[in-house]
Amino acid sequence: MTLSFFRFDCRSAKVWALWMMGAARIPLSRIAGLQFWKLCGSGTDEGFTPVPNTSVYAILCVWHDRPAAQQGLAQPVFCRFHRRAADHWTVFLSPVSVRGQWSGTKPFCASAPKQLEGPIAVLTRATIRPSIALRFWRRVPGISAVIGENRDVLFKIGIGEVPLLHQVTFSIWPDLSSMVAFARADGPHARAINAVRENNWFREELYARFSVIDECGAWGGGSPLSRKAAA
Repeated sequence: MTLSFFRFDCRSAKVWALWMMGAARIPLSRIAGLQFWKLCGSGTDEGFTPVPNTSVYAILCVWHDRPAAQQGLAQPVFCRFHRRAADHWTVFLSPVSVRGQWSGTKPFCASAPKQLEGPIAVLTRATIRPSIALRFWRRVPGISAVIGENRDVLFKIGIGEVPLLHQVTFSIWPDLSSMVAFARADGPHARAINAVRENNWFREELYARFSVIDECGAWGGGSPLSRKAAA
């Protein structure tokens, strides 16, 4: 799997990027070896709010194999994004554990269980029930503050297909232990998870962990993964 992020600075590029959230569907559907894909916008405040961020967009892709990914990312539709973006960064991921569905499908196929070493990425995706959307988003500022203060997290962003109702969170941690410590700690995140389970807030949800196997491009002038080397 690959997850590509693009940041656009000037007004014309932002308008173009918003238009491409619809226009890119046809060229993506024609790329050989691309098995599943999603075009996503982002929210403000590192993506963890329902207020759209017109500067940052993402493309999630599940490929047949690594050569298909490399060939697909060189296709014209991705090149157009690269040319217009002020920043573009792609992370290559291998799923190691998955539960749940995305749009009624299971897009990620986890590899055989193994000892996780190095950076680990976590992706959650949920379809929020409209009747509880307001209660859900009231929880988000507290979660965002806690993850923002965490010195271990290497990269974090909230993205989504449909504002308010389809939410994706993506984060990268230096190792499994730091990610588990955050997930299990008492606080806004743990309380929100309990509320989700007790009140059946989501119509559909998916939770996946990935090993980080490669990256290309840059974000904010460098690699988000370089924080691990500098720590």
